[in-house]
Amino acid sequence: MDIVNRLVEQRPLVIFSRSSCCISHSVMQLINSYGANATIYQLDEMSNGQEVDKALQRLGLRRRLVGGAKEIISLQIQGRLVPMLKEAGAIW
Repeated sequence: MDIVNRLVEQRPLVIFSRSSCCISHSVMQLINSYGANATIYQLDEMSNGQEVDKALQRLGLRRRLVGGAKEIISLQIQGRLVPMLKEAGAIW
């Protein structure tokens, strides 16, 4: 789990994705549409991508850790995505 903490520290918005996933691409486009500049990690292009993926799964959901496209879309529909991005300092 330290590996995930190192990847996200000092960054307001981080997205872990897979380069071939069209849903991940859609989520990134949604986030970008608000002017947020996320740090993107493509797990399938990282030498330790499987290790990072397992660590993310073990972390589960914590404050400010949002998992999966389904949850992102749900937050968007509920009107909670933009406030979360602002709280994280990803947008103003």
